[in-house]
Amino acid sequence: MGNSIQKRLVEVTVQAVKTLYNADILEHQIALQATRKEFEGQITIVTFPVTRFSKLSPEQTGTAIGAYLQQHIAEISDFNVIKGFLNIVLSDDYWVALLNDTIVAKDFGSFPANGKKLMVEYSSPNTNKPLHLGHIRNNLLGYSVAEILKAYGYEVIKANLVNDRGIHICKSMLAWQKFGAGETPESTGLKGDHLVGKFYVVFDKEYKKEIEVLKAEGQSEDEAKKNAPLMKEAQSMLQKWEAGDEEVISLWKTMNSWVYAGFEKTYKQLGVDFDKYYYESNTYLLGKDIIQEGLEKGVFFKKDDNSVWIDLTDEGLDQKLVLRGDGTSVYITQDLGTAQLKYDEFKMSESIYVVGNEQDYHFKVLFLILKKLSKSWADGLFHLSYGMVDLPSGKMKSREGTVVDADDLMAEMLKTAQERTEELGKTEGLEENAKAALYNTIGMGALKYFLLKVDPKKRLLFDPNESVDFQGHTGPFIQYTHARIKSVLSKAEFDANSPLSVLPSISSYERDLIQQLGAFPETIEASAQEFSPAQLANYIYEVAKLYNKFYHEETILKAEANDVKNFRLHLSAAAAKVIAKGMGLLGICVPERM
Repeated sequence: MGNSIQKRLVEVTVQAVKTLYNADILEHQIALQATRKEFEGQITIVTFPVTRFSKLSPEQTGTAIGAYLQQHIAEISDFNVIKGFLNIVLSDDYWVALLNDTIVAKDFGSFPANGKKLMVEYSSPNTNKPLHLGHIRNNLLGYSVAEILKAYGYEVIKANLVNDRGIHICKSMLAWQKFGAGETPESTGLKGDHLVGKFYVVFDKEYKKEIEVLKAEGQSEDEAKKNAPLMKEAQSMLQKWEAGDEEVISLWKTMNSWVYAGFEKTYKQLGVDFDKYYYESNTYLLGKDIIQEGLEKGVFFKKDDNSVWIDLTDEGLDQKLVLRGDGTSVYITQDLGTAQLKYDEFKMSESIYVVGNEQDYHFKVLFLILKKLSKSWADGLFHLSYGMVDLPSGKMKSREGTVVDADDLMAEMLKTAQERTEELGKTEGLEENAKAALYNTIGMGALKYFLLKVDPKKRLLFDPNESVDFQGHTGPFIQYTHARIKSVLSKAEFDANSPLSVLPSISSYERDLIQQLGAFPETIEASAQEFSPAQLANYIYEVAKLYNKFYHEETILKAEANDVKNFRLHLSAAAAKVIAKGMGLLGICVPERM
C-alpha cells in the first residue's frame, strides 16, 4: 500500500486531535497497523494514545476521529470502531488508482541511487575441500542481501575472502604428495575441489592410524597427536610455504587452481557471483601495523612473554590475544588488517560479513577493537549471523558421510524436480533441452526459496522433498503461479501498453491483491534495512496465494465486459512483474511456462 495514504492518515489524525480536543499529539505517537482479516477495512489506527486528550472512551474517540478523517480524506469510503481500534475502509477508486497510477508503472519497486557504498562479504571457502550445505545457505544469503540492497539504491561490492593457506591446506597437499600417485582432475574425471577434498580425508585417515600406533607405544592422546610424523611434516610444509619454498609454492598454486576451477562450477550452478576476491595468502601478514598503532594508543597491552592483548572485561567479554609472543598473527590480527585494507580500497560506508553464528563472539571482539581504535568506519560494520542447516537424517549421504556436499545436493534437487514435474505431467510438448532447463529452474528455485524464506538467524531443517511441493509454501508454487499468469496473458494476446480501464467498483479478491502488490516497495525497504531476504520471500508467497484466490474466484478471459477483462489482465501482468522481480532479488528464476 502506498506510504502516501498512510502519511496523510497520520497528518490528518494530528489535525483531528487539534480540532476536536484542542491538543497536540506528535506524529510518531500515532500507531497504524494492517486491519485484522476478520474486520472490514485495510488500515487500523490505534486510538488508546488519543484518549488522554479526548477524556472519552476509546470507542467514542475512535468514532469522532473516524468521522473527521472521512470528511477530510476523499479516499476513505467508510470506517468502523472495534474497542480501541479504528478500522479505515479505503474506496474502490483508491485501489483502482493505485494499480493504474503506481503499480503498473515501469519503475515500480525501484529506488533511486542513494549515493552510499556497501560491501557484502560472503562464501569465504577453504581451498582444502568442496563447498557444503552450510556454504549454500551462506552464498544464497550473501547474494540475495546484495541484490536487495542494490535494488534499494546502494552501490554494492560483493566480496569473497578465500581461506587459501594454513595447516589445513598443507594437509591436502602432503596427502596428495604421498598417496596421490600424480592424480589430476583430468586423469580422474573428478571436479578439482572434490579431488583436493579427497586428499584432505586421506590425510585424516592416515593421521589417525599414526596416532593409534603411538598410543599403543604408550603415548597419551595429546602427545600422539603432536608427535605423529604426518602432522610434523604438514607443519614443516607450512613453514616452508611461509618461507617461500619454490617447490611447496608451486604445488600449492597447482592444487589451488584445481579447487578454484571446481568452485567456479559450483558458483555458476548456484547463480552467485563476486566483484572482488581477497585471498588469505595475501592478507595473513596484515594487521601487525594496526597492533602497533593500538599499542601506541594504549588500546592493547603486552604481557611478559611479549604477546599482545586487549582487555574487554568492561564490555562483559574477556581478555583477547591479538598477536602471539613470537610476533605471529592470530585470526583476529588478519581480520583487523583485512578490514582496513577493504576500507582503504573502497571507502564504503557499511560492510556486512555473512558468517555462521558460531563466529558471533569473534565478530563482537573484532568490531569492538576497531571502535576502540577510533576507526571512523567501524560503526558501519555488521555481522549477518545465520544458523546451521540440518537435513532430515538419512535423506542424503555425503562423500565423507558427515557434511553434505553442495554439488551432490544440487544434483539431487534437479532429480527431485524432474520426478515431481513428470508425475504432474507439466512437461507436455517440451523439447529435451527445454525440459532440462525447466528442471534446473524448479530444482534450484526450490532449494533457494526454502533456505531464504526462513529468518537468517534461525537454524533450519531443509527437506528436499517438501521444498519441491507445487502446492506448499515453496519456490515451485510461486514459479507455477508465475507460469499460470503468463499463460493467461498469452492466451489473451495481452498488450501491456493498452490503456487501463477505470472500473467503478472491484471485488474483494481484486482489492486484496492490489493491496498486497502495493506493499512491494516497502517490503524491499524493510528487507534491505534488516538484511533479511526472508521478509521478501514470504511477501512474494502472499502475492502468489492472493493471485490464485483471485484467479479461482473471478473470470479473466471470459469476463462479461471488455473493460473488466482489460482491468484483470493488467492486474495479472502487475502480479507477474512483482513475482518475477521479487524472485529475481532472491536469485530465483521464474519460468514463462510450466
